[in-house]
Amino acid sequence: MSGLPELDPVIHAQARLRVVAALNVLADGDEMAFNSMKELLGMTAGNLSVHLTKLEDAGYVRITKTHKGRTPVTYVALTKRGRLAFEEYTAAIRALLDNAGGVR
Repeated sequence: MSGLPELDPVIHAQARLRVVAALNVLADGDEMAFNSMKELLGMTAGNLSVHLTKLEDAGYVRITKTHKGRTPVTYVALTKRGRLAFEEYTAAIRALLDNAGGVR
């Protein structure tokens, strides 16, 4: 099946795809609180942390740890590189789907 686009393995994992898709709807530079993301995606803190680490290692997300009063808060934002990777991923999926009927 040469000629078909490669899918970014960092984004392709279902949980990471959901994280990147959720962050992609935010305006450039906006961020989402970790707990809000955890609730939105229905993930455990541990599972979400593991996937965020992989995305951060790839340069796709930026993690900011701060405090609201005395309470620690973690924010997650999609980087420009992450936004571009998601755009390329969605284009690759579209190309695969467009070619699905003609590839044997």
